[in-house]
Amino acid sequence: MAESGTETTAPPAAGRRWPGLRPAWAEIDLGAVRHNTRLLRRLAAPGVLCAVVKADAYGHGAVPVARAAVEAGARWLGVALVEEGVTLRDAGIDAPVLVLSEPTAEAMADVVGRGLTPTVYSRAGVAAAAKAAAAARTVLDVHVKVDTGMHRVGADASDVVDLVRAVDAAPGLRFAALWSHLAVADEVGDEEKAFTAEQVRLLAATRAALATAGFDPPMVHMANSAGAIAYPGARLDMVRCGIALYGVVPMPAIGPVLADDPAVRGGELLRPVLSLYATVSLVRSLDAGERPSYGRRRPLESRSSVATVPLGYADGIPRRYFTAGGTVLIGGRRRPLAGMVTMDQIVVDCGPDASVSVGDDVVLIGTQGTQSLTVWDWATVLGTIGNEVLTEIGSRVPRVVVDTDPTGGTPEEEDG
Repeated sequence: MAESGTETTAPPAAGRRWPGLRPAWAEIDLGAVRHNTRLLRRLAAPGVLCAVVKADAYGHGAVPVARAAVEAGARWLGVALVEEGVTLRDAGIDAPVLVLSEPTAEAMADVVGRGLTPTVYSRAGVAAAAKAAAAARTVLDVHVKVDTGMHRVGADASDVVDLVRAVDAAPGLRFAALWSHLAVADEVGDEEKAFTAEQVRLLAATRAALATAGFDPPMVHMANSAGAIAYPGARLDMVRCGIALYGVVPMPAIGPVLADDPAVRGGELLRPVLSLYATVSLVRSLDAGERPSYGRRRPLESRSSVATVPLGYADGIPRRYFTAGGTVLIGGRRRPLAGMVTMDQIVVDCGPDASVSVGDDVVLIGTQGTQSLTVWDWATVLGTIGNEVLTEIGSRVPRVVVDTDPTGGTPEEEDG
């Protein structure tokens, strides 16, 4: 997705003036980022935490999220693109930044110049990194990625020793880590558990082969959020957490696994970082049988107050949120959509007896009264995952930074 919209630090919680000209905004709670960072650090110990802030921190704002995570003890930051790493450096963030995919040859000079750490998994990538390091007269740390079954990117396990040998032979490169990525750690079936165990085994075998060849990796990492939660044996020297950093479990089924972990048991679990708000822009009373919005897909069952809300599919509410039965919160109750989502607006069926007025608060993700709508409520309705819900929230929705962390950014304890 595009970078998030305007960020402000004088937030309107629901019920106050919105930050832009349109009454719609997302609140980003840096206190929740710090809380989640400390929880994930405890989970990773004695390993360290890499806070994954790619895709503009999953739509939350890479710079404020990265700062909060580092303040709370994240040792590394993870990005997908060199440009994302450059954004962090331009903001003055000097923590180690791992580029999770192999940069192009054209991008390697920026990797070296901005002090980023590239992933490599091909001879061409090693050669490009070596050339850029030599041109800068410096030594560049690289992380070598091995494919253990995801089959997206990464070197074949049989090629890793030769690849690391090429890294070692380049005067400007230093072999700093071996890593891989888990494909189904968020699934709880027996087949998926067996596949994850095999991935962990293959990474260990690759590490052993490297050690035998005289290249014992200084660091080994594998676990994403799901792996860090559900597979202690995959935590190794570092865990790379994305979705969990934002207070969303990778899959609801592994939530109880997190709650029962000794590092977490008895304490507060992950806190959601993002809430999505708007206010009602128009209310009209429509008779039973009327069919609001494009396509006139569904008749109202009874005479109802129908509220217009100024967010649409250009803002991250898919058209299928209506057809799949999505809801929003108005007046402390879940209200169904009354018609198809349009580019800029939705219409909400508030029922025959609703007391709803222009300017009333609408909660799309978050809490109102005793009711909550979570990222996973959205994901379940839409047949997707929380990652997609968050990253689809459009760039024209202003992000308002709040901070509910009473302890500030001080880590609870040093990593072991």
